[in-house]
Order: sequence, then C-alpha cells, then structure tokens
Amino acid sequence: MNRAVSNRALGAAPALAVLLAWQLAAMIVASPQLPSPETVLAVLWSEAAHGPLLADLGATLARVGVCFCLAMAAGSAIGIAMASAPAFGRWSEPWLQVLLTKLPNVVVILREGARNRDPELAEMAKLFRFSRKSLLFDVMLPELAPYFLAATRSGLSLVWKIVLLVELLGRSSGIGFRLHVYFQLLDIARILAYALSFMAVIQLIEITLLAWMDRHVARWKR
Repeated sequence: MNRAVSNRALGAAPALAVLLAWQLAAMIVASPQLPSPETVLAVLWSEAAHGPLLADLGATLARVGVCFCLAMAAGSAIGIAMASAPAFGRWSEPWLQVLLTKLPNVVVILREGARNRDPELAEMAKLFRFSRKSLLFDVMLPELAPYFLAATRSGLSLVWKIVLLVELLGRSSGIGFRLHVYFQLLDIARILAYALSFMAVIQLIEITLLAWMDRHVARWKR
C-alpha cells in the first residue's frame, strides 16, 4: 500500500513541478498572455458548465474512437496475415511506406508479434486438436496480447494528434477546431483550458483502460 502511494506521489511530482513553475512565471510576467493556473481552471469550469467544451470534447473523442477501432481492426488483420502468408507480406510491404497514418503502426507491431509466436504452442494446439475458435482465443490472442497493448499505446498517441490536426484544418467542431478559433482570437486562457481538458482525458484513459490492460497482460504472462 505504501509503495503504491509512493509511486503515485512520484508520478505526480513532474506535474506539480510544472504547475508551480507556471504559477511563478504568471506572477512574474503579470500579463494576460500568460494566465495563471487559477485563471485557466476558472475558464475551464465556465466552458464546461456554460460553453461548448463538453460537446467539443465529445466530438473529438468520438472521432478518435472510430479512427482507432478501424485502424486496430484492419491493422491487426493485415499484420497477422503478412506474417502468416509471406507472399502477401512481400506484396503489401511497399504500401506501408505510403500510408502515413495509424494503420501501418498497427500492421508492423502485429506482424512482428505474429512472426515471433512460439511454434511449440502452435504444435501443442495441433497435437491436441484444438478447434479454430479455441486456437484463436486460447492460444493466438493471449500470445499476441503484449503486441496488441503496444499497438494500442503507440496508436492512441498518434490518433490523438491526427484527429486534432484534422479538426484544426477542416472541421467545425472538436477540440482542435476550438483551439484554432481561440488561437486566432489570441485567447490564451481558453487555449490552455481546452488543451488541459484534452490532456486530462488522455491521462484518464491511461490510468484506467490502459492500466487495466497492463494488469491483464501481466496476469496471462504469469
């Protein structure tokens, strides 16, 4: 218990250091161009309660969810197929250099994972005449679980950036769109408020969903 508390305290230390430095800088500069953390939090609360923050955050999360799920599903299937069928792998390899999105990231990670599967497990499954369903859910997917987790972590960080960029350039809703609007108005407090809300959601996903996946993978490996 004490160790867990210590780990949380160590994890929070960098954020607290940044917050303190920000507060000191705001006090020294004393300018609207560098609002204090208190000012930004007040703006964040106001935008969440009365402004478009929650709607924009929901729009961004929906886009991230759709893009991420599609890329993970397609990328996993292609990556495993490339490892299982060398001819298909050689044919599709050049296309990975063209697709500068989340998809090649998943393909490469799952391809390497499928290539590094333990052949003895596959032989055992064949010896005991596992059904295709049992082979998939009891052997292949658990064996590839660490690679799925790696693809999830790296992919999420990339999808966030892609969605924000798309919203910044050509959407009429979302956090990226709102950052673009407030940047043009030079409203630094709102820019920081929307950016903080976005970063808070990312951290929430990290400490809930991804932490749960970490524990699940660790249990299987044991």
